[in-house]
Amino acid sequence: MVKVHESRFTLLSGNDALAEYRFHTMTARHFFCRQCGIYPFHRKRVTPDFLGINVFCLRDFDPAGIPVRRTVGAAMK
Repeated sequence: MVKVHESRFTLLSGNDALAEYRFHTMTARHFFCRQCGIYPFHRKRVTPDFLGINVFCLRDFDPAGIPVRRTVGAAMK
């Protein structure tokens, strides 16, 4: 996932195939493909004007230049 300001994101196709999931505070928005279940992007509760984009869902995008950091999921709040 990479963080992108909403003004720099345009969904070109597939909007009708997306399902939205919200949990806990019902503020964060997580989107999934209804057909295959992939998680293409989300809008976080703490940074609502930014989207987390799954770069592996982008056509013709080489993620080699994106820095990778290790995270511990249980520590994420």
